Amino acid sequence: MKKLSVADAATHFGVSKEAIHNRVRRGSLQSVMENGVKMVLIDSVTPQTPPRKKTLHVQPDDRYYKLLEEQNTKLQEKVEKLENETRSLRDQKEAMLIQEREKIERIYKEKDEQLKNILTTLSAKLMLTPPQEEKEEAFDAEIEPFFEEDEPVASKVISLKKYLKKQKFSDKKTVKILKRFKKIAKKDDRIIILGNKYYIDILKYDYSDIIK
Repeated sequence: MKKLSVADAATHFGVSKEAIHNRVRRGSLQSVMENGVKMVLIDSVTPQTPPRKKTLHVQPDDRYYKLLEEQNTKLQEKVEKLENETRSLRDQKEAMLIQEREKIERIYKEKDEQLKNILTTLSAKLMLTPPQEEKEEAFDAEIEPFFEEDEPVASKVISLKKYLKKQKFSDKKTVKILKRFKKIAKKDDRIIILGNKYYIDILKYDYSDIIK
């Protein structure tokens, strides 16, 4: 048996001095008092408990910080690229909206001008139409423009059917032309629609691509 002080016994077993005192109180270790000092009895064959390994804290070197800086720089570049793309898309969207608005305003303006021409023509012809004329003649007066021969004219609005009748097309060709107008009337700014009738402005527009 060996006699060790509490401190030496703690080193021997790789534990704290408090743990040695606890073992003595529990009776797992024997102790004696020598000259007022508690000595722990250790069996010479009792294996020594290896001391606890201390955890090593490895300090990061400059390469680690450099890697972090490079990654951070790449992330910043990606963020800036995404922000630029987002800004570009937003600008394109705003430009498209402005173009569409201008297009709609232009279409409505042209439609307003055409409608004004029609109303002016109708008003003038209705005022000058004799009351004794037949119903058919009065209707024709509503769709024919009124202007003096020597007066400069900016537009000449006439009903499509009356125009085709004056051209003396065959019935078969007239039907084909009417079908073409009906197909594109709502999409073609040159065609004026009032109710179920179509009107054309033969001075302002060219309709040769439809009437052929």
